[in-house]
This record gives sequence, C-alpha cells and structure tokens, in this order.
Amino acid sequence: MNGLRSHVNLQRYCHGYGSREDRETGLLHAYSAGDIIIGGLVPVHTSINRSTQKNGNFIFCRYNFQTFLQTQVLIYAIREINQRTPRVLPNITLGYDIYDTCGDVSFAILATLQLLQNQPNPQSCQLNDIQSTLTEPKTKVVIGELYSEVSIAVARVVALSSVTQISYASTSELLSEKSKFPTFLRTTTSDKFQTKAIAELVKLFHWKTVAIIGSNDEYGKYGSDSLTVIFNEELICIEFVDILPGDFSQNNSETHTRLDMLVKKINESTAEAIIMFTKNANVHIVMEAAIKYNLNRTWIASDSWSTSTEVSKMPGIGLAGQVFGFMSKTNEVPGFKDYIKSWFNGPTNAFLDDFKACNKLCSNQAEKMNCANCQMEREKCLHTNCLAAYIDPGDSYNAYVAVQVIAEGLRSLLRCDSQRCERHVFIIYLFPTIIYNHQVVLIQFNPFKVTIYNCSNACKPGYELKEKGKKCCKDCVPCVDGDYSPGNGECFRFLQVNRKAVLDKCLEKTKEFLTWSDPLIIILTFLEAFGIIVTMVFAVLFMIYRSTPIVKAVGGYLCFLELISLLACFCLAFTFTGRPTNASCMAGLPLFGIAFSLCISCILANLLQILLGVSFNLKIKSWMKKLNQPVAVVTVVSGIQLALCVPWLYYHPPFPEENILSMSIVLHCHKGSKELFIAMLGYNAFLGLICFLFAFKGKQLPDLYKNATLITVSMLVFLIIWILSIPIYINLVGKYKQAVECIAILISSYSILVGHLAPKCYIMLFRKEMNNVTAITEYIRNHYENNSVAVLKP
Repeated sequence: MNGLRSHVNLQRYCHGYGSREDRETGLLHAYSAGDIIIGGLVPVHTSINRSTQKNGNFIFCRYNFQTFLQTQVLIYAIREINQRTPRVLPNITLGYDIYDTCGDVSFAILATLQLLQNQPNPQSCQLNDIQSTLTEPKTKVVIGELYSEVSIAVARVVALSSVTQISYASTSELLSEKSKFPTFLRTTTSDKFQTKAIAELVKLFHWKTVAIIGSNDEYGKYGSDSLTVIFNEELICIEFVDILPGDFSQNNSETHTRLDMLVKKINESTAEAIIMFTKNANVHIVMEAAIKYNLNRTWIASDSWSTSTEVSKMPGIGLAGQVFGFMSKTNEVPGFKDYIKSWFNGPTNAFLDDFKACNKLCSNQAEKMNCANCQMEREKCLHTNCLAAYIDPGDSYNAYVAVQVIAEGLRSLLRCDSQRCERHVFIIYLFPTIIYNHQVVLIQFNPFKVTIYNCSNACKPGYELKEKGKKCCKDCVPCVDGDYSPGNGECFRFLQVNRKAVLDKCLEKTKEFLTWSDPLIIILTFLEAFGIIVTMVFAVLFMIYRSTPIVKAVGGYLCFLELISLLACFCLAFTFTGRPTNASCMAGLPLFGIAFSLCISCILANLLQILLGVSFNLKIKSWMKKLNQPVAVVTVVSGIQLALCVPWLYYHPPFPEENILSMSIVLHCHKGSKELFIAMLGYNAFLGLICFLFAFKGKQLPDLYKNATLITVSMLVFLIIWILSIPIYINLVGKYKQAVECIAILISSYSILVGHLAPKCYIMLFRKEMNNVTAITEYIRNHYENNSVAVLKP
C-alpha cells in the first residue's frame, strides 16, 4: 500500500463463488490439513449487494487484489515454516483454514463459528497423541481481520473459547482494552499513534481549521472521536464532523443522498484540510464525487486508504486535490514477490484457483510491461509483474509477521529443539504479548497545487485572528495594550515588567523622563532662564529706584522679597527636568509652595497698604490700621505654609518612583504624602483667592499705578492655571505629567512678574513723570473731585 506507486487497483465482479465455497456457510475458503490449524479471516471481496441473491448466495462482491494477495502471504508463510530447514516445529505440521469474509461482520462471525466448531474444552486440550487424538485438526489461533469493526466482533466470539486472535491491520484503539478483548493481539499500531501523527501534520502546516469525515463503525467512530479530542486540546477549529452510515459503501440511493449532502458541506466549508478516517470502500465513493465536482481540497488519509492504489490511480484523481496519508513502516515479505512472478509455483489453494478462474494470464510473460497500462477493464489478460505490484507492503508484511510469531510461540510452548517438540505439554491459547516495533510514516500522492481555503485573513504584525462571524473564520483585530504579535495571527503577553510589546516583537522597556533634549523641555528651559534674567533685571531697577514713590507703592522693601521668591520659583522649575532624584523631588513642589506663598504674602501686605493709604472710610481705616504690619503679615502668612511643608519634607517627602506602563517605564516624583501636598496647594489657592478679593475691592480706590487691577489679573491667572492643570495632571499618562507641574509654576510666576511688576519697571524707565509724589497727589485729588467729593487743597 504505497501511495506513490504507479499501479492501478484491478476490480472484478465475480457473480458468486462457484464450487470452491464452503457448503455449510457459502463462504469461499481455503483449507490445508495439519497438526495445528491456523485460522484466517480476510476480506478478498470488499463489498456485497444484499439486495440481490442467487441460489441463496449474495452476489456482486468487489474483488480486491491486495487482500487476495494477503491470503497467499498467509499460505506462503505457513508453507515456508513447514518446509524450513532446520525445522522450526519438528514433527509438527501447521495447517490453515482461511475464509473470505467480504469485510462483513455477519459473514466474519459465521466464518469464526465454523473455525471454532467442535472446539474442545480449553481445560482438556492436552496433545498426548496428535496422530490418533486429532483426526480432525482444531483451530488454535485466528489471524485477521482487516477492518477494526469486524475484528471487534470476531474478538468477542473467539474470547469465549480463549482462542488467540492476531490482526495484521485492525488499528482501532478500542481493541487495546484487555479487559474487553483479552485474547486479541496485533502486529500493527493502534490508532492512538496515527491520530497523534495526523494532529502533528496539521500543526506542521499551521492549519487552523479542519473537517473530519468518519464512519459509523469501530474504526471510523473511535478515530474521529480521538481526533476531536486532540484538536480541541490543540485549539484547532473543527468546522464539521460527518459520520457516514454503516451501509454507505453499498452505493445505493441513500448513499447518493448522503453523498450530495456531504459534497455540499465540503463546498461550503473553509477547512484547510479534510481528514477521512474511514475504510477504503467509503473513501472510493467520496473521492469519485470529489473528482466529479472538482473539489480540489487538501485531504488527510488514515492508514486504511493512504496507500490504496484503488484511490491513488483513480482517473482524474488530481481534480480531488492533494492527499497526505499515514501508514506503518513497511517491509517486504522475503521471496514472496518472486513467488507471485512465478505464477504461484507450488501447491494450489481455493483462493488461487478462484483467482485464476476469473483472471487470464498474459501469454507473453517474458516481455517487460508497463504496469500503468495494465487495467483489467481494458486488458483481457493479467501480467504477473502487474500483480506483484499490488502487494501491500504494510498489511502483507504484518500478516507474514503474525504467522512467524505464532510459529515462535508454539516453539516456545512445546519446548521444541532441533529434533522434536514435547507433545504432552498443554497448549494454552493465549500467546505472549507481541512486541512489534512500528513507526508511523507520512506519505503523499497527487502533489498538485491546492487552493487555500482558509477564510481567515493573514494578519500583519500587531494584530491577531479572532472569530467574529462564520465558525472557524477569523478577522484581524489589534492586539490589546501590552501584547505583541509577530504576524502569525496570535498575540503574546510578556509578564516581565521591564519588557514591552512593539507590534511584532518584545523589547526591553525604555525608562522615560523629561530629558534636556526634549523639544518641550527646551522651550520650558528657555522660559525658566528668561524668567530668572528678567527677575534679576527687575531687582536691579528696583534697587536703583528704591527711594521713588513707585517702589514704595509696590511695598517698598517687600518688593525685593517678592522678587527673591519669584527667582526661587523660576529656579525650582529646573528640578522637574532630568532623571528624578531624592533631592530634586524634595526641592520641587514643597519648596515652590513655600516660595510662592512668600510671594503672595508680600502682595497681600502691599494690598493692605494700598487700602489703608487711599481709603477715607474711617471705620475701615481704624481696623485695617491694626493689620498694616507688613513684616507680621508676611511672617504669619508664609509661616503657615512653612508649617505645612516642613512635616511633609520630614515625614513623607516626595521620592523618585517608576511608573510601569505597557510600552515604557516612566521615572517621576511621587508626592509622598498626598494629604500634605493637597494642603500646600490648597493653601496657596486660598491666599490667591484672598488677594484677588482684596485687589478687586481696591480697584474702586484711586491708584495711579493700577496696583489693585494688575494684582487682580495676576491672581486670576494663577487660580485659573492651577484649576486647569489639576484634571490635566490626573488624566495624563507618561513623562509629560511632570511637565504639567513645571508649566503651572512658570505661568504662575510669570503672571506676577509680568502682570504686577513689569508695568512698574516701564514707568521707571519710560514714564518718569509719573514717578513722583506730586503726580500721585494730583491723581488722587482728581479722582475724588470727579466723584463730587470735597478735597482740601494744601
């Protein structure tokens, strides 16, 4: 059974069995007398028509040359043992009684009962005198059958008499259960290994979708079930499992109906491979339809038909598609091919006589013949070279081995030497377990290019296949965050926190922080440096004009403290750039909170001075005069912030932390105590709100330099920027989270520098006429006169 051989299977239809059939059973069988009889069950005819009978016999059996040759292998092996020198079984001759079962369970049981008739009690099977006691030899072991479902039925019958059954081709895993089949042995592998090999083939070609066609018998049913379990474990999608009825091979009207349904299912299928785990007769019918409808699919053959020349050489088999198959490791029966080419030179037998009656031998045997042209439907004779080509190297050799095992077992049990065997020894019917090394071999025939039926898309890196519509059909969807795909349709996740997924590969996660080369940081650095320079320039101007009214109007010496705090804020903005350290984290927000509260406290003290200086409301002036203590105001207001930040820095200071994201590790400063951080930020906001209210109230007072108005704008910008930055900071993920804090500090500092102090510097340099006491007095007089308030002139 080699799928690559270039020979065709010859089929003949013999109407009935003729005179060589058993008179009691009507079955064709061959018999040869001997001291010990070996029974045989072989399906020489592989199908029957139960609808028509002739003289009480079923007719139209399909003749199979391969199984016919298997009967001759058994006879050849038994004759070889009897004639071998030195003798394997001295003074004992092996005989045979081989029946044609037609591959039918009822016929096989009938033949088995015929083999076991007059079977003595297993407890009284002593061979004291074979010549006299066994005038009619009894069957001691049965070889066969080919099909698993037939072997299972036979095994249950022969087990009742403890007769050993050795199958050379039945592979069903069910037969391995010794509790159910204690006398069954085999010289072939079970389907357990074959199904695993089929699954490995599917994985080898990365097929994700398969279909299974089985049959309602022990071989097809258990094979299909085993494949289903394996594919489910391997996450291979099974689009459908179709179990053919037991009478499918009868090829009747019901078969045609079921076949049409199967063809339709295959046409609509998107399976990348179709596995047919059923006997050869069923496969032949399905393949005829596959050729007829040009299905062009990828098929996986079980060992029952993987090497069948009946299938491999069907006309137009290429239209069916590409076929992969599995078979056990094969070997040749020594000398058997020469025996066939000699036209079975030796004693005849019933099977051989029946074969010769149905087939005419070509007269020109010496001429070398191309066996590919030797088809019985076209040729009127058969060339022996062609017949030899039909030797199944798997099953035939396994049948040969079965006979050899029986001979060796008898030799051991009868304690045979080179001269004789001890006949008084009891023969037990259970032979030792046969240990026979097999390998599953992959074969292939019809290497045609096959259409790819995978309905799933080929995904690019970063995408995976997921089932969305039709069963086993998948679409490409992006991998979830943190997963990667190399482009094979699967997403993978790495559990290591220091690794990241980038589309098609997994890389070490990079540690990210605000670097000096970042474009945003370059802009912020420029603004920080510019703020420091401007602050220092303003300090120089205020020092030069420290005795002028405008400097006194902004708080006098308090303006220098205000400028120092702003300078500190600009400098602290640098701590948010670069790799976070303990020092940079502690210096950032806590010191900014202290510095900025000092700046606001100076502005608040200045506002109190303005309100007191230009207000003529005596009631207000009396209690505000008590508050007009700039040093005390600055000390108390900034002292409260200091009292919040010192415990923060001492007990729960900010510290560097790694925030592990899906694509990177962000280095940032953890706030330490969130409560104290919120308290610091809330206190500065409260001070800004107080300044805003005081400044808004002071807008109604005469103020030549518009201090109240400018402070109102500055505090409004400060409050708005921090209100906006908080939700942005919370929702933002990544290294730029720290930049939000830096931007808020810069805008807050610039709002005071530009809004409050810059106009004063402008007046110092470009509007000097406004920088004197007379201008201030005149402005106040005009303000009240315009409001119809009497003012005394000096």
